Amino acid sequence: MNILLVYPAFPPSFWGHTYALELLGKRGTMPPLGLLTIAAMFPPSYSVRLVDLNIEVLTDDDLLWADYVGISSMIVQKNSREQIVRRCNEAGVPVFVGGPEPTVFYDEIEGVDHFVLGEVEQTFAAFISDLESGTARRMYPAPAEEDMPPASTVPIPRFDLTHMDAYQSMPVQFSRGCPFRCDFCDIWKLYGNLPRTKNTEQVLAELTRLYDVGWRGQVFFVDDNFIGNWKKALDVLRAIEVWQKEHGFPFDFYTEASVNLALHDELVSAMVAAGFTMVFIGLETPNPEALQLMNKKHNVKKDDPDFLLHAVEKLQRAGLEVTCGLIAGVDGDDETSFDRIIAFVRESRIASAMYGILTVIKGTDLYEKMRLSGRLLQESSGSNTDTTLNYVPHIDPVRIAKEYQRVLSTIYDETLSNYFERCHGLLKRLKVVKHTKALLWKIKREELRAGWRSFRKLCFSRTTGPAYRWFLLKTLLMHPAKLPLAMRLAVKGYDHERHTREVVVALGSFKEESRKQFSEYKEFVAGVLLCLQEGWVETIKEHTASLLWDMRLRVHELRGCREGAHAHLEMFRREVRSYIQQATGKVLSLDEVEVTHGCGICDRAKEVISLNSQIDILCSN
Repeated sequence: MNILLVYPAFPPSFWGHTYALELLGKRGTMPPLGLLTIAAMFPPSYSVRLVDLNIEVLTDDDLLWADYVGISSMIVQKNSREQIVRRCNEAGVPVFVGGPEPTVFYDEIEGVDHFVLGEVEQTFAAFISDLESGTARRMYPAPAEEDMPPASTVPIPRFDLTHMDAYQSMPVQFSRGCPFRCDFCDIWKLYGNLPRTKNTEQVLAELTRLYDVGWRGQVFFVDDNFIGNWKKALDVLRAIEVWQKEHGFPFDFYTEASVNLALHDELVSAMVAAGFTMVFIGLETPNPEALQLMNKKHNVKKDDPDFLLHAVEKLQRAGLEVTCGLIAGVDGDDETSFDRIIAFVRESRIASAMYGILTVIKGTDLYEKMRLSGRLLQESSGSNTDTTLNYVPHIDPVRIAKEYQRVLSTIYDETLSNYFERCHGLLKRLKVVKHTKALLWKIKREELRAGWRSFRKLCFSRTTGPAYRWFLLKTLLMHPAKLPLAMRLAVKGYDHERHTREVVVALGSFKEESRKQFSEYKEFVAGVLLCLQEGWVETIKEHTASLLWDMRLRVHELRGCREGAHAHLEMFRREVRSYIQQATGKVLSLDEVEVTHGCGICDRAKEVISLNSQIDILCSN
């Protein structure tokens, strides 16, 4: 039997590192570990292929080859997943789905033949057996927390199915679940509150498999909290250190952890000794009140009001670069919170701070709280760079969107002076041990190429040139051994600045302009209704068509954030339809109006959209 596993595309985000990947000559950050693990669960007699839409296209020949298509998706991949399902339906290929999005939204997903939900190590064999006998059920539900499979049952992922050269790093996993109960987070809801870990032999076997298939470089432990069971984490780290020494430190590890990592000196030392150089921490906000309200109490120490700053500094001085997640629009924030975020990022010397607007996700405690209080507006898009809030905040939402853009435009300003100032502070503080120095200087060919490309783009730019040149000069004079890290930080800075400018700010400006256009549109319609001249219905239709085609044209001019703009356009259309019905008592078919009353802008927009679509196809190839 032929099984085609398809991973949906992600929309642009800070996590995607789109512009850094361009410099590196890579197409994706890492392959989908979930699908690689699923691939290992099929019997040897099955032929299994993987198509990752983040690095390649799904062809008609792929679908023609497949007997079944399997999809795993997160909420933010919903639009891409829907397109895949639609193509499978048109091709007559049955589909099974799993992953976080189907596990939560299975009752809203159409076109799917089988749902295999939650962690599937104990149900997948039954699903395969049922497929073979022709008795496969539509639903294989997620196990309850007490029935979640032990991590010891997880097979070694099929790394051989990946196009390794296309990716920046490779993923492995040590544990599932998290011991904390943050109210905005769905991780502990999906994977349990009691972390389950793989044994040391499993972890080393996965690293050996990666080594044997030829991978060298960055490896991401994708655990949502690597230290959820810190005692077992310590044991596996000691074993990894020995393995790394025996193999000449081929891997540069990074992971995610909670901030209480800074309270475990032995654990921090073990991570550094094992070759971990970076850790992502969900800091969320420097506001203790807001942290308490979101039930993130482990980020607060009553006897240390600057606990987060001190924790970050301690980890940096130990040899771990800290990246972080910060959230705008949480309960407990006020008008001063945005400037506090800017100050915190500067003082912490965190180079890469992923700042996003709160999104309320179905299945979380926060979702229920918002729903019961009447503050939930719509389902989440899954994107924390989406400035369309899906809840009613305590601060004016327009203010949140504007301040969010201001914060990002400050920490990743157009000149990158603030960014490089933080990078220099980080280099001064960051400890580099002997084997870490060796890892820094294990420079791949693509990294040399990226460094040279970023040098040309940043050094000779009128905007970024002065700050970049000063940063490099100070690094050469004061921290020459850290020059490779400085070049990598420069590549990240280039990525963050471009993403801020071309996605976040551009999308925010588009939404602001659309709000103005809608206000002007309502004034126009009100004026027409006041006069009630002959042909007023046709006048409104023509003006509506012109407005909508103009909006479509603007969407297709936003190449970096088109998916977010499309989502906003659909919401805009709903608002127009609702307003027309309320103001005139008539129900307009906007699709029909756009076709029959497009005027001149319709033809111009169609030409531009067609041209942009051709460019997209050429770029994807």
